[in-house]
Amino acid sequence: MSEKPRLSSPHAHVFLGADHARNERRTWLVIALTAAMMIGEIAAGTLYGSMALVADGWHMATHAGALLIAALAYLYARRHAGDPRFTFGTGKLGDLAGFASAVVLALVALLIGWESLQRFASPVSIDFPQAIAVAVLGLAVNLACAWLLRDDHGHHHHGHGHGHAHDHAHDHDHDHEAGRDLNLRAAYLHVLADALTSVLAIAALALGSLYGWLWLDPAIGLLGAAIIARWSWSLIREAGGVLIDYLPPGEDLPDEIRAAVEVDGDEITDLHVWQLGPGHHGAIVALRSATPRPPAHYRAKLAHIGDLSHVTVEVEPRAA
Repeated sequence: MSEKPRLSSPHAHVFLGADHARNERRTWLVIALTAAMMIGEIAAGTLYGSMALVADGWHMATHAGALLIAALAYLYARRHAGDPRFTFGTGKLGDLAGFASAVVLALVALLIGWESLQRFASPVSIDFPQAIAVAVLGLAVNLACAWLLRDDHGHHHHGHGHGHAHDHAHDHDHDHEAGRDLNLRAAYLHVLADALTSVLAIAALALGSLYGWLWLDPAIGLLGAAIIARWSWSLIREAGGVLIDYLPPGEDLPDEIRAAVEVDGDEITDLHVWQLGPGHHGAIVALRSATPRPPAHYRAKLAHIGDLSHVTVEVEPRAA
């Protein structure tokens, strides 16, 4: 007895994160701040003949481009949330954008590493006061952007009025990473990478100006590149896992579904669980029962699981 679409009560497939609108607005604001800083640095560097200013301006341009990927993903996901061609909604667009941004972050790490190695081979003279001023100004802008992009709603409890899953909100303590908006995390890491670069640059320039250690600037550049590359790899793994429907080892939704359904001799024969968007999961549950009940009976058993937003149930009678 397979579940059929209930035409009498159509349901939406909107699986956007709880803070989608807030995160979208803040990302556009951060782009405006970053772009203003970028244009100012490039213009001032060109006017005053400072390569340090021009280089930092173009470096910020790469992060502005990555932030634009995040903002456009938010915009597209919101505008097409009700498009029936997205059969499971647009919730995963943020993960796709996060994955793309993580790749850009990896390229930034490679560029910083390569430039640092070149500086080892052929050191360049540094205008320390001006370079320190640029780094401090860049750090101030990046810290403001990081504050705007902080994810202070990473673990929301979700209640969804969804026809397939449940019709009212439930409190559910589900402490896992699935509720995290990876698009926002990617944007945050780009800003944090810029802030880290500024902090390390200030330290290297201050010590270099005091002791004349020109080698310290590229050495700390390599350290920064290694840290950024590690952040990038972590985000690539996490976002990539969502895109290929991989459930991380700590995800307990399958166990919760089994605990709720496998009672009174009912047995789950096939179970698929995947993420639809931040804090939203879908499940296909095939089960065998000696006393089969309508699919709605089994969906009701799963209604308390807050992160489960879309459930399809198939019931087979147990052979005598």
